[in-house]
Amino acid sequence: MIRARMSPVVLVGIIAVSFGVIEGYALSNVAGALLYIADDFHLSTGRQELVAAAIAVGEIPGAVGGGMLADAIGRTKAMLLAAIGYVVFAVLSATAVSLPLLLTARLLLGVAIGVSVVVVPVFVAESAPARVRGSLLVAYQLGAVVGIIVGYLVAYLLADSHSWRWMLGLAAAPAVLMTLLLLRMPDTPRWYVLKGQVDKARQSLSESESDAENELAAIAGAFEQESAGSLAEMMRRPYSRATVFVVVFGFFVQATGINAITFYSPRLFQAMGLQDNFALLLLPALVQTAGLVAAAFALVMVDRQGRRIILLVGIAVMIAANAVLIGVFVLSSDFADALTVGAFLGILLFTVGYNVGFGTVASVYAGECFPPRLRSIGSSAMLTSNLVASAVVTALFLTMLDGFGGALTFTVFGALAVAAFAFVYRYAPETKGRQLEDIRHFWESGHAWRPEHSGDLGYRRSLEPQPTSD
Repeated sequence: MIRARMSPVVLVGIIAVSFGVIEGYALSNVAGALLYIADDFHLSTGRQELVAAAIAVGEIPGAVGGGMLADAIGRTKAMLLAAIGYVVFAVLSATAVSLPLLLTARLLLGVAIGVSVVVVPVFVAESAPARVRGSLLVAYQLGAVVGIIVGYLVAYLLADSHSWRWMLGLAAAPAVLMTLLLLRMPDTPRWYVLKGQVDKARQSLSESESDAENELAAIAGAFEQESAGSLAEMMRRPYSRATVFVVVFGFFVQATGINAITFYSPRLFQAMGLQDNFALLLLPALVQTAGLVAAAFALVMVDRQGRRIILLVGIAVMIAANAVLIGVFVLSSDFADALTVGAFLGILLFTVGYNVGFGTVASVYAGECFPPRLRSIGSSAMLTSNLVASAVVTALFLTMLDGFGGALTFTVFGALAVAAFAFVYRYAPETKGRQLEDIRHFWESGHAWRPEHSGDLGYRRSLEPQPTSD
């Protein structure tokens, strides 16, 4: 009954935001919980990294299998399985009585997250009209930032009682509500066409499109022009270009260091000499609130100004933030106060830049870069690369910080951000306002739009990459 009263676009937005909140909370709650898990389980620095990295490692097989699962059983059913996984494994994390049990539960929770980070952008991209597709994909990221903030706030409220089990277990509550919503949710029109269920595709389109028949014909025509989606096809031209782009792009999203901030902000503030719960848990929440404002700004701008300019501005801000952090750690022996104030500002700037750029556009490109038959597999390839980088950063950051020092650590992240800027400037397509079925022409033409597909889309020619030869 609830679904019948809602616009389909609104419902898609609710699902996107809700999954983002659940994922963000599940990722950030360990940052506060680690302060108390370390004491209860007597964890060394290396074992703390294992607890934080377990969820990132689990995301990798989830992302690898997420695309195939979504193609086999449908986008909605795949999201339903992920939501059920959130409930079960969040509860198991909260009730773990030993480090091996906690690591196992966090690993399996990561698998559920890995499935959802692949499937949700595909679901949104295939369900939303082109005019709002980018905004709804950004809303997914917006929800993740809200979830991260809530994770820190809950940790602060429970800090005095050291209730790390509640911090981890509360992730199950919103997942239960999402499970109930998805039980009666139809799948996307494009998945129905993929499976030959044309009548269901027509019915689904009629709820959100004024010209359902023409849209259905466009979707069906795109499928007819393409061979069956497979990994082998992704490695052949023209889609090998898209594959290389999303894999390298996905790597840069995490290799530039955002999870070092998300998972270890309390530890960074401890390294600055701050010890009270307000500083360790509310300052990170304040940083993420600034990130939320940045993501909201990007939400408004991504379908107006385009993907490329938003992304490039965000990466440029991250480069500047790394420069600030390098300077702070270099000068910290002479100016002790600069470490606290400057590092806080640097972390704040870094988070804002990430949420404007990578945090906004990654989910957009995950849903837009491939044609229908390759979309789920392509999203899996991008997210797998992303999550491998995430696991490496999460598993090594504290060791790098202790062994190399802050200046060298953030020099590495800064160099990666510069490389990411150059890569995006050269190869990222501008997909604003384009139908999903048309985006394949960018790759077919060698990283350029064909004249007949350029159109009047608010498209800024000066930002478009030029053709290249492979």
